[in-house]
Amino acid sequence: MSAQPDGPYGPLIPMPELNADALRAAVAQILPSRLPAFTRQLSEAATNAQKMQSFAPLRTFVHYWAVIVAIERHPQRAARLHELERALAEGEAGREAVTEVRLIWEAAEAEAGL
Repeated sequence: MSAQPDGPYGPLIPMPELNADALRAAVAQILPSRLPAFTRQLSEAATNAQKMQSFAPLRTFVHYWAVIVAIERHPQRAARLHELERALAEGEAGREAVTEVRLIWEAAEAEAGL
């Protein structure tokens, strides 16, 4: 795991390695309520990878969960993302909110090394 400072408070945990075990440990620590979804999606990705004879479903799974962890390990960034998502879902936000969500996602991808 690599630690990356986030102002005076820092991230809750270091960024984990990009593999299922490390991501599972991170999810269990900072998003325990999402652990069942993580486990279910990992199983689905493994099944799809076997059926397709391709690693693409597993790469997609790791990419998605690495970004989720990268976002959620920074409480202020996660709170802002969730606020924007709620506003968009309720029709209370416009193009600026979509752009900000995209920027948060892109920053998390970069932080995860994707």
